[in-house]
Amino acid sequence: MAVHLLIGLTGRSLQFALIALIVDDVNATGAQKSHNSTSAGAVVASFQLGALIGALSCIFFGDLLGRRKTVFLGSVLTIMGNLLQVSSYSLPQFVVGRIILGMGSVQLAGLCFYLSTIFKLAMAASVGSLFAPSSLICLTVFCFPESPRWLVKVNRTSQASISLAAYKGVPEAHDSIAAEIGGIELSLETSDKKISLIEIFTLKEDADRLLHRLLLCIGLQFLQQMCGGTLISVYASTIFQNNLNLDSDLAKILASCALTWKFLCCFVAFFCIDRLGRRTVFIVSGTGMSLCMAALAVTTSFSTSNKGASIASATFIFLFNFFYPIGFLGGNFLYCTEIAPIQLRTAMNSVSTANHWLWNFVVTMITPVALNTIGYRYYIMYAIISACIPIAVGLFYPETMGRNLEMINHVFRDASSRWTIVAMARSVPKGDLTESDILEQNNEKEDISIEQRENV
Repeated sequence: MAVHLLIGLTGRSLQFALIALIVDDVNATGAQKSHNSTSAGAVVASFQLGALIGALSCIFFGDLLGRRKTVFLGSVLTIMGNLLQVSSYSLPQFVVGRIILGMGSVQLAGLCFYLSTIFKLAMAASVGSLFAPSSLICLTVFCFPESPRWLVKVNRTSQASISLAAYKGVPEAHDSIAAEIGGIELSLETSDKKISLIEIFTLKEDADRLLHRLLLCIGLQFLQQMCGGTLISVYASTIFQNNLNLDSDLAKILASCALTWKFLCCFVAFFCIDRLGRRTVFIVSGTGMSLCMAALAVTTSFSTSNKGASIASATFIFLFNFFYPIGFLGGNFLYCTEIAPIQLRTAMNSVSTANHWLWNFVVTMITPVALNTIGYRYYIMYAIISACIPIAVGLFYPETMGRNLEMINHVFRDASSRWTIVAMARSVPKGDLTESDILEQNNEKEDISIEQRENV
């Protein structure tokens, strides 16, 4: 049948027709349907494979190049990847373009490092929810000052003062600039400069709880991927067409509407994340996504001829896209930069971002096969994992809203145990306290406790 369909097609038209046949998992049946589902997953997941490579490369190039050059490199790669895809004359070229586009995800990692170090944390999450086209970023990134913390780290303190003064909108000689630069320097001095990412796993005395923080970052990115966001975003049209038995045109229209709705819901996070806090938006988002996935498991278990169940399924897909951006469409990346220590911020976030794309690759690869084999049961897994988000956040993830990076470092360092980190974060004052301010407060507490013992 395929031979007859291709009669009259030559050149580029023939090649794209072949691509369509390779990944067609809607009209095929039996073993061919299973093969095409795997092929479709592989083509789509090639982007995630490139993103994994790009994220890991930040371990080696992030601190070497600086934040602006990392963002610039990612922008160039995304432009190259897009050009290769739109000019594709064959499937291999298209896949290579997707891999290079995925490697440009270092741009996202670089933006997270950049935003979290040049703004107050209260502003970073809001700014981080907005993304500009790669070409615009590529052209304008060097118009902005470099990250002050990175400049201090590479012993360019005078430039760090100029950069910090520009971001704060005050003169370079302002007292707050000298105080914050001094706090960053002191924080770097109190951190172990010789520690590497590998050595975290072998430390006998982990005073800064580096392994704990790394596991928090990895865990949050795992939850972000395994909550079902990639399933709904990437395969929405497949779900509408295959699982709900809608025609192709209507499925694509509904998928486009669902993603547009998801974009609009990003502004909910914009207004909530700095008013309610990181923990609250994570908990609300996780709870809502779990309920939506459980509902999808129920509604998709009915026959595709059941119109009421199909309408309910479409409704819960849109409702899922309301809850997902509230906490997990940028907030997870920024949270990881907030809890990572200064010396290992780039390495930790590169590993956690790589973990993000690894699970993204897994989900993208297996979803077509899973939808065609286990059907509605696939949603049950995501409902259970999403239900774990409020529990994990409540127990292990401290609030970072309104605290600067040095203050968060002290929360992990000074807590009596891993179980008291969350409680300690609640008692930490908000604001731009410097490292010296924190040390002064600790000394005052010690003096008070000594006086109380002496009076007794």
